[in-house]
Amino acid sequence: MSSTAPPPVEGSSTTSRPSAGPRALVETTGIEIIAEAERTAKPHQLFWPWFAANVSVFGMSYGAYVLGFGISFWQAVVVAVVGIVVSFALCGLIAIAGKRGSAPTMVLSRAAFGVHGQKLPGIISWLTSIGWETSLAISAVLATATVFQALGLASGTTVLVIATLVIAAIIVTASVLGYHTIMRIQSVLTWATGAMTVLFMILTIPHIHWSAVASMPSGSPQAMVGALVMVMTGFGLGWINIAADWSRYQRRSTSDGAIIAWNTIGGSAAPVVLVIFGLLLAGSDEDVMAKIGDDPVGTLVTLLPLWALIPFWLVAVLTLVSGAVNGIYSSGLTLLSLGIRIPRPAAAFVDGAILTAGTIWVVFFADDFIGPFQSFLVTLGVPIASWAGILIADVLTRRTDYDAEALFDPRGRYGAFDGTSIATLLVTSVIGWGLVVNQYSDASFNDWQGYLLEPLTLGTYVDAPDGAYWDGPWAYSNLGVLLALVLSFVITLVFRRARIRRQEIGLERRVR
Repeated sequence: MSSTAPPPVEGSSTTSRPSAGPRALVETTGIEIIAEAERTAKPHQLFWPWFAANVSVFGMSYGAYVLGFGISFWQAVVVAVVGIVVSFALCGLIAIAGKRGSAPTMVLSRAAFGVHGQKLPGIISWLTSIGWETSLAISAVLATATVFQALGLASGTTVLVIATLVIAAIIVTASVLGYHTIMRIQSVLTWATGAMTVLFMILTIPHIHWSAVASMPSGSPQAMVGALVMVMTGFGLGWINIAADWSRYQRRSTSDGAIIAWNTIGGSAAPVVLVIFGLLLAGSDEDVMAKIGDDPVGTLVTLLPLWALIPFWLVAVLTLVSGAVNGIYSSGLTLLSLGIRIPRPAAAFVDGAILTAGTIWVVFFADDFIGPFQSFLVTLGVPIASWAGILIADVLTRRTDYDAEALFDPRGRYGAFDGTSIATLLVTSVIGWGLVVNQYSDASFNDWQGYLLEPLTLGTYVDAPDGAYWDGPWAYSNLGVLLALVLSFVITLVFRRARIRRQEIGLERRVR
């Protein structure tokens, strides 16, 4: 079995570098392997970052999104529970790699793509993380403006400037401080935001009308598939490219089942409750149904008593910030994995600066941005799903832990490029893009998607005078995301098994 000592740090002139201890204020560990002595985290601690990042009241807005597919309440409940739990379980499978290899997700992915070949999905992952976390920061700033306006307090540019600077400062500072500080913060936020979210739900119960909810007609199986893919993409698959970053401090002896379980429980516990509650609210009131998807904070503000708005604002902002902190921390690690030779805190600061600039641009200057921005991120979701399928199959196939030194050496057992994985990612992404459609009228640059729907008789493009749209039961089901995930998994499972077995020669087989 290869040595468990940390391999050389990329860009470092030394053969190894001691990482900051668990109690250090600033985590200096970058993408190098975590020293065995520092791997002291316990499986249940994975609950904190996953729960805190997903307890956002914005999860209620997905109730309107799901019902928008034209399905009944009970169909929507099935879709929500299955989609959320399964997608976070997939995160748990990838988190196994963090426990086995003690390195960030995009470094461990080198075993499947090659040390240099991994840069292709790495760039996609970095863009996705930066995009989603910028979106969270923007939402936090706009939520501040909405609540302050409802309270009759200061509003306008001054509030937006202060909110932008404070929120960006919190996100950047926590991300720069690193893993141990984030884990402490998230463990506190979990209890505080969780308790306050329950309070808000209790306060809005009078707005639920079961008769209206129960009378919603059932939809087609195709509509359920579309809603399922949307839920999976919005929840677990949105985090899957950073899943191993939070398990790399786990003991090597920790069971795979414990890693999967705590990732799944932490990630899905709050969203399942929030989405179902959102279904009840949206199904009870057509006005809420129409507005909560586009303006969740503004809509929920109208349902709450005045005294609850400040606590509501704090919880809304803190939960959004929690998610952004997790994402920026991980995007900094991904930036390092691409070959950028700077310390980890500096990488987090760079990504935080990009997030801040993006937030400022959208809040103060962009007139037409959210639709194109979301369309761009959804487009990246197809190759991310493909990458996830490849890595999950790779993790499940391996019978040994990773060769730490080879993850940093293109001449090692994992090689510089893995042609099978790269080709699989490219081909399945092309197929996947052909089976998803652009749902944003202000993102016409993505109208090229969906090119396989008509040839496969799954949908028809209608160029109507009042606006073009896709017609057909499968048109908006976004099959491309699910197909990219499943197809990549199957191809890797079948065609890379022999190569993985060759990579494992000389490594000690895991006992567990």
